[in-house]
Amino acid sequence: MSDAEATGEPLPILLLNGPNLNTLGVRQPEVYGTDTLADVVELAEQTASELGFGLRAAQTNHEGQMIDWIHEARGHVSGIVINPAGWTHTSVALADALVVPEVPIMEVHISNVHKREAFRHHSYVSPIASGIVVGYGIRGYEFAIRRLVELVS
Repeated sequence: MSDAEATGEPLPILLLNGPNLNTLGVRQPEVYGTDTLADVVELAEQTASELGFGLRAAQTNHEGQMIDWIHEARGHVSGIVINPAGWTHTSVALADALVVPEVPIMEVHISNVHKREAFRHHSYVSPIASGIVVGYGIRGYEFAIRRLVELVS
């Protein structure tokens, strides 16, 4: 039994960010804005807390690490909010991993990927996701967390 289950609290939400999102605020601010990854995590923590949930946040540039975190989440989180970044369009392995935890998955993209290069129009994650938020900047994380909480409550 987890600590959350023992106290009657809901399991935390897992927030995952993929490759290059550690460079938010620096990389292509005309596309991604000037908010940093720390700003994303702060907004996500505030939103989850307001809704009565804890939040665990992580970012990696290594696909295997991301997959390990997803596998480890099984039985320990209420749901996953993920910005898979470039892996959205390339990783069948990531999509396969996202079914392992058996929790709702919310896919987030800061920019509107459908207004960008054609290769960004396809997502391996979307067919698995309970919802997709694109083009709202970092507010998309807030929207995704709110919807995830609706789904698990």
